[in-house]
Order: sequence, then C-alpha cells, then structure tokens
Amino acid sequence: MMEKTSVADGGARGRAIAARVEAFVREVIVGYERDPRWGAHGPSAEMVAEMRAAARERGLLTPHILADGEHLTHRETALVLRAAGLSPLGPVAVNVAAPDEGNMYLLGRVANAAQKARYLAPIVAGSARSTFFMTEPAADNGAGSDPAMLLTTARRDGADWVISGRKWFSTGADGAAVGIVMAKADEGATLFLVELPHPALRIERVPQTIDSTMPGGHPVVAIDELRVTPEQVLGEVGKGLQYAQVRLAPARLTHCMRWHGACTRAQEIATDYAVKRRAFGQPLIDHEGVGFMLAENRIDLKQAELMIDWCADVLDSGARGTTESSMAKVAVSEALYRVADRCVQVMGATGVTRDTVVEQVFREVRAFRIYDGPTEVHKWSLARKIKKDYLKAMAA
Repeated sequence: MMEKTSVADGGARGRAIAARVEAFVREVIVGYERDPRWGAHGPSAEMVAEMRAAARERGLLTPHILADGEHLTHRETALVLRAAGLSPLGPVAVNVAAPDEGNMYLLGRVANAAQKARYLAPIVAGSARSTFFMTEPAADNGAGSDPAMLLTTARRDGADWVISGRKWFSTGADGAAVGIVMAKADEGATLFLVELPHPALRIERVPQTIDSTMPGGHPVVAIDELRVTPEQVLGEVGKGLQYAQVRLAPARLTHCMRWHGACTRAQEIATDYAVKRRAFGQPLIDHEGVGFMLAENRIDLKQAELMIDWCADVLDSGARGTTESSMAKVAVSEALYRVADRCVQVMGATGVTRDTVVEQVFREVRAFRIYDGPTEVHKWSLARKIKKDYLKAMAA
C-alpha cells in the first residue's frame, strides 16, 4: 500500500469537507487518469460532465462555496483544494479548478445581484466554465505580467461599449460560457462580462502547451468590435486593475494549494516505487541517494504547506495579501517543482513514462512556475517593495 497523507488541521468544517473530497478523488477520480478522453487541451466536455455528475451525486461539487453562498475561509479552502489536487483531474471534477475558482471569487465580491444570477450562478453550479481575458500576445507587445501594458481597447458608442484587441493564454476559453474581458477605457482598465461563444470573439488557435489539465486549453483570441451594454461592466469603470488584484492574490494561493496536493500524490507514488523496487541487493529507498531525495521532498512539502497556511491566514485577516501571495507563489512553486523533479528521478525511466501520473504532475508544476506570474517577476516586485520600505524607514 502507498503511504497516504491525510489532510492537515484547519478547522472542523474544513477538515470534514476535505476528508470527503480526498476520499472521492482517490476512489473515483484517480480512475479517470487513464481515460482517453483526457487530451492535450484537458479533459473533454463529456468527461468533465461525467466527473462532475459523480461529484454532484456525493454533494461535493463546488465544495468551497456553501449552500447559502458563503465561501470557506482561505485556510479551510487550503484543506479542500489540497485534497482535490491529489489527482490533476480532481479540481476540475469538483469545480475548484483555475480559472473558474478565481472567477467565482471575483464575481462573488464585485458583481451585482443581476450579474451574479446571470454569470456566476452557472459557474458555481458546474454547468458552465469561464475564462479571464487579460494576457495579450508578446508579438503585439501587449499586457503579460505587466497589466499596465494593456492594448485591448474599450470605447463608448452611445450607451454601449465596443471592445477590440487580442488575448492569449486565455485559459479555458475554448468551450467557456462566461468571459471576463479586461480592456483599456479612457478612464482606465475596466472589466466586462460576456456570454460565450460570441461572434465577435474568435479563437485563432489553441497552442500546444506543456500542461494538459485545464479544459479548453490556453487559446489565442481575437476580439473584433465586441459590443457590450452598461449592464455588462463588472464593478466600476476604470477600476479593472484594482479588481484584478482582488482575484489575483487569492488565485496565486489556490494554485499553490492544488499543486501541493498533486505533488503529495507524486511523493506517494515515488515512495511506493522506491520501497518495492530493489537494486544492488536492497530496496531503492535504502540507498541514500534515493532515500535522501524522498526525505528532502517531505521537507519541501511541509514547508510549502506552512507557507500556504501562513498566506491563507493573512488573507483571512482581511488584508489584501499582495506581498504575501507573491512570496508564497515563489516559495511554493519552486519547492513543488523540486518535489516533482525528484519523484521523476527516484522512479528512473518509469518516471518519464505515462505509466503513472508523476510525469503529468512534473509537467504541470513546471508550467506553474510561470502561470500567475513567473518567479522572476514576483522577485522583482518583492525587491521593489524592499527598496521602498527601506527608503521609507530611512526617511522616518
């Protein structure tokens, strides 16, 4: 039997939900990992619907949002999303995957009642997927990690708005029913809601990427004279960057939560392999070169868990957590990459095959070091804050 890592402490409510999610993922969703409907751009719509039907039957669909609309605390969410992440398909199955989880969080805090009924409710119900149109192609010199470079425009035309531009790495856009578009108005960056598919939004291509978990891939999308009404403005005009921060800090952390679960599973598989596989007269784990890697993984996993919980506590205090989420994103993504890399190494040739999910986890976590801001961008931002804090202290 593989070593099973139980969910950690974080409140009775969170522990209870996480334990049920963990059981569901291990007993049901792990079996889908060899399903041929899981393709290069994520599981098919049919497969997603099937997994979500199973989650719904167990009362586990969208488990981080309670029946009355209340969200679990960030600390409780950490338990649930780590449990969901024990399979790369788990977050999709229980409807806590990116970008939907982050979009639900944003809409829940910024959308008005009518927008929640029209756009948020179907996502929470798991009957619709969503996408966030922010990042723009490098060839256009558009917004990437620096949203201030935004090129997509929104101009007024009577009471309506007309939006034009190009977006890429629009995760989940192929097959999404709800889109959040960031565009530059005269008043500043603004968010708009749109129902998809829409004739004014055309998918140019869906790039082949190193990861393959998120349904709909990461398309390049052309937006040509998209007309929206004032009722489709999310929040206030000109506050798009501010609202993006409402979403981005928690979303960085929930990425950490999900991939922590995946790397925990990879560690279980690598441990099982190292204990059972023999070489040079003894189990692999008894060779220091192998055993030490698994020990280092245990350390990295625990440090990453503590970093996640620390940042969750900051967000639960009501703080924006921009700096803390950047620190967590860097520390956790780099630690989890080391874990996944060592798991591949421990398993040797088997580790680079698709005989186990370890190879998949390695690819996904490698992408995680870039998604939601590359490590280097977060370090640059942190260095700027260090300088600012120093100069402020010197001037006091």
